[in-house]
Amino acid sequence: MKQLLYIAALLLGSANVVSCNGNKAPDQQTPVTPDTTVAKTDVSFWLTTPDKSAALQKQNVSLLFTNNDNGSPTIDVDATKTFQTIDGFGFTLTGGSATLINKLPAAAQDALLKELFLTADNGIGINYLRLSIGASDLSASVFTYDDMPTGQTDPDLKSFSIDKEKEDLIPVLKKILVLNPAIKILGSPWTAPAWMKDNESFIGGSLKPSYFQTYANYFVKYIQAMKAEGITIDAITPQNEPLHPGNNPSMLMLAPDQGSFVKNNLGPAFKAAGISTKIILYDHNCDKPEYPISILQDPAAYAFVDGSAFHLYGGAITALTTVHDMFPDKNVYFTEQWSDGKGSFSNELKNNTTNLTIGATRNWSRNVLQWNLAADAQWNPHTDKGGCTQCLGGVTIDGTTITRNSSYYVIGHASKFVPDGSVRIASNITNQLDNVAFKTPAGKKVLIVVNNNNQPQQFQIRVDGKLVGTSLNSGAVGTYVW
Repeated sequence: MKQLLYIAALLLGSANVVSCNGNKAPDQQTPVTPDTTVAKTDVSFWLTTPDKSAALQKQNVSLLFTNNDNGSPTIDVDATKTFQTIDGFGFTLTGGSATLINKLPAAAQDALLKELFLTADNGIGINYLRLSIGASDLSASVFTYDDMPTGQTDPDLKSFSIDKEKEDLIPVLKKILVLNPAIKILGSPWTAPAWMKDNESFIGGSLKPSYFQTYANYFVKYIQAMKAEGITIDAITPQNEPLHPGNNPSMLMLAPDQGSFVKNNLGPAFKAAGISTKIILYDHNCDKPEYPISILQDPAAYAFVDGSAFHLYGGAITALTTVHDMFPDKNVYFTEQWSDGKGSFSNELKNNTTNLTIGATRNWSRNVLQWNLAADAQWNPHTDKGGCTQCLGGVTIDGTTITRNSSYYVIGHASKFVPDGSVRIASNITNQLDNVAFKTPAGKKVLIVVNNNNQPQQFQIRVDGKLVGTSLNSGAVGTYVW
């Protein structure tokens, strides 16, 4: 009996084996070597759990397709049914994000950028970025590219300059472009220069009609100036959150004004300058789909528009399908959703994966962007009197310490595995197992699943009549690749 108990202790891998008489076994006993065998599998499985015990971690489990149906709920993936092409997954590289990244020591900055923008090793392969055109509310101070002293104007834009961006944003962007030259970049302004607005303030007010053409020329200069730095702006929106004039900075732009600006000024200005940058409408909440719809109903504006962009601080994500169904030849995009610095990791992971990664793409979005890429431990920097004071970054940069937050994993579960040029394919939702599936340009199939049950859930994935069984704990997110 003593011998049997001793052997059992060894098999349990005890570092200090205790004999039956209470004494330590001799030190010369050889410890058991952990089993490092890689499981044979047809499906690679990457997991993030609500308690972060697994954080976008590849699981060493055997997931083999068979003919056996175990009776658990089944997600059917059908690659013969295809939907929209995917442009990418990522964040807004705010001015504050760029400043924090650019202040890192060279080695730490290099390591972080590789992790964020490459897929090798532990990289998450971000492939879409949004920039603010001028300052956003997550910049340290407010500025545009043509600020003038009070009472002065510059209708010919002779003082236009992006030099402010050469301090942090452009140096960081250039390093990102070395890592991923094909990354897509969307630009969005929070405000026009104050002298163009009816209240002559960075906060609120509207663009004066007399400056519509000047502001269109401002966009042209921005795109050309960035191009001169080697940075291609793939798309712009005319105004971030045009129905929220209380931010700092911000500007009210009602739908009739945006429609007029696009069809009479911005679209023709791009055409005259030979600019192919896409024009994307709206860039605000899902509760007002009538905003972009009203503009797309105008044939003159429709001709210049690539699509419409949405946030989810109001309304339902199905608004994207409402707009898509009315204008199926125009694209829809999802361009912003914050993560709450005072929220829980588990809720942010589950809810944003469900509503954004899965919800937006199942409703035709070509991209999914969470809000800011980086903030410090106090959710800085941000502007005064209107800037977001608890916006959690994808990563927290505290000196040289990097903490990866919920949105890092929400985006990473898609961006690491779904490159641009992938297409969404059909999959069904069953038993609160929200999911979305893609086919990559290399022919891989990717299924992202979140378990929205209050208990663990076993389920099956069925492809071409073959099944594989797996499970997720409550609130866990899994990416399956085969």
